[in-house]
Order: sequence, then C-alpha cells, then structure tokens
Amino acid sequence: MKELNPGIRCISLQPDSLFHGIEGAKHIETSIIPKIYDASIADEELCIETEVAYTMARRVAREEGLLIGVSAAAALVGALRVPQDAAAGSVIIIIFHDSGDKYLSEHFWDESS
Repeated sequence: MKELNPGIRCISLQPDSLFHGIEGAKHIETSIIPKIYDASIADEELCIETEVAYTMARRVAREEGLLIGVSAAAALVGALRVPQDAAAGSVIIIIFHDSGDKYLSEHFWDESS
C-alpha cells in the first residue's frame, strides 16, 4: 500500500507487558520474533493494556452488537488512539481479525470479571 501512496502510515500494536492477557498477541521485546514479522513496515508502534482491551470487547458487544475478540478489541483501542495524531480528513482502517465466540462459555462478558 505504501508503494501506491507514500502518505499511508502503518501502525503496529502489541501488549504493553510481557505478562498480558491478549490472546494471540506478542509482546515483541520479550518474545521470539516470528519470521513473518517485518518491523520496518510499521511507522509507529502502540502498546495496549490488557484490561483496556477486555473492557473494549465488552463495550463493543453491549453498545454496538459486535462480538469481537480481545485482540480485535485491542486493535480498536489502538485505532481510537490514532486520531489524536492523524491529520484532518485522514481515513483509519482497522481489521477485526478475530471474534468473541471463543469467550461465550466463559464469564468473560460479566462486567465484574
């Protein structure tokens, strides 16, 4: 995409700590880096707090009717933080790469958990 439009910014997201609860996500500084990961693609890196991602997953389910997983919720949290720096008229694209169906049998959706 950057070849077609050099103005595109790619932002990488990761958990904010080694001991996190964002399933499928890696804390890059303390993880074995997958061979497919290319750090040069990202223009910026955001760290997302686990509890904020869990809260967002619950909120989106309750308020928007979208059953997204915790890692997708972390991506949404990151996307909502980007506009603070984005230029006026910017378009932000986010991919919800998982769903919340794996959490249905848990007490995940209980606000007190």
